[in-house]
Amino acid sequence: MHGFGPFETAAIVAMVVAYILFTTWLTVKLRSRTSGEFMYAARSLPAFVVGTLMMSEFIGAKSTIGAAQTAFESGLAASWAVLSAAIGFALFGILLSRKFYNSGEFTISGAIGKKYGRSTQLTVSLIMIYALLLVNVGYYVSGAAAVSVVLRVSLPVAAIITALVCTFYCAIGGLKSVAYVSLLHTFIKYAGVLVILVVALTMTHGVLPMVNQMPNFYFTWDGKIGATTLIAWIIANVGAVFSTQYIVQAISSVNNPDHVRRSTYIAALLCVPISIMIGLIGVAAKFLFPDIKSLYAIPVFLDQMNFALAGFVTISLAASVFVGVSSITLAISSLVMNDFYVPLFRPTPQMEFKMARLLSIPIGFLPLIFVFFVPHVLQLSFFTRALRLSIAIVAMMAFYLPFFQSGRGATLGLMGAAISTTVWYLLDNPFGIDNIYIALTTPPIIMVLEKLIGKIGTPDTGSV
Repeated sequence: MHGFGPFETAAIVAMVVAYILFTTWLTVKLRSRTSGEFMYAARSLPAFVVGTLMMSEFIGAKSTIGAAQTAFESGLAASWAVLSAAIGFALFGILLSRKFYNSGEFTISGAIGKKYGRSTQLTVSLIMIYALLLVNVGYYVSGAAAVSVVLRVSLPVAAIITALVCTFYCAIGGLKSVAYVSLLHTFIKYAGVLVILVVALTMTHGVLPMVNQMPNFYFTWDGKIGATTLIAWIIANVGAVFSTQYIVQAISSVNNPDHVRRSTYIAALLCVPISIMIGLIGVAAKFLFPDIKSLYAIPVFLDQMNFALAGFVTISLAASVFVGVSSITLAISSLVMNDFYVPLFRPTPQMEFKMARLLSIPIGFLPLIFVFFVPHVLQLSFFTRALRLSIAIVAMMAFYLPFFQSGRGATLGLMGAAISTTVWYLLDNPFGIDNIYIALTTPPIIMVLEKLIGKIGTPDTGSV
């Protein structure tokens, strides 16, 4: 790697700072002025903006860096980590998007709470907050890895810079601003990934030399990952799309009920090309730089460019982080406000708006505590999706299986899934069973058992 001199590094830093300043100005200009605009954009956003926002939130730097990292290690099959999100968005549009929109709620916990009651609402909220905080840990790790390479700063410093910028976006802008600024971020992100791919394939002289010289698994449909894990990824991504707070929050902001499904199909289409590009970049990094740490499968190409292209790509990676972290911080803030603060304190609309902004600041910085304990970004990513999958299962049962209406059963199922999935992940998936399958099966098993036990415990009053 040739590296950058002081002048080139200063120029790249100036480009990144200029982009941050411009998007900061844009955030202030488009900032939310009411609690409704801050939380759900007062249902004023067109389908294309919402679809782009959902895709950018779901396919951010965490998935980009993480999928490339896994492609470096296990082959092009890592593209399924992103491609499966397209399946999730399409199914979500068909099965659940209109149901969430018509519920009138802008939180996943509020929508499920209407079916199962207050205790289940709070359980969903706590599990979602837990999962989204871990999602932001992954975003900070992946974003800092990219920023630290070019800016020549340590990983902790890069993570702190990321937290400062993203927290400002959320605290000032709210969903209305974040959605429109995401259009710019998404364009820059797509263009940046394309630039990296062109540089990578130029250096490898195309795909054919890699196919001829690398082990065969790098270009099979399942690589070294295996069919079981790939199926788990698909299940996890579908479940995460179905149940993630910021997806439900984005859906609630669509300005026309007839366009809700359209926004999910737009998100699905945007996921497809970028998934293939990321996989090819990771494989090319292994071909060219086999001895680097896999986390740097994308950032390694920055040093192979002139400083102008490297600056643009750095901006694109930063844009991915900015979209994801801002949206997730906003989602956590909305859950805390809607499920805990508002019911307890009954604030005025002005106070609610003020507290939502203030609350986003500690939420934005809290994940920094855990940044340095995450060795593999994509594994963490799918663990958080497993946690959210359990919520999706309960949501599907609430909307499509009305005979499972026990709030106690839903609450116990969610709590059991959160505990068992976390333990399974920390034990590194014993017996080769992915923690996603634990999250998938635990809620229905507990809910069925609760219903059967409830029937057994109910006295028969049909005879005298």
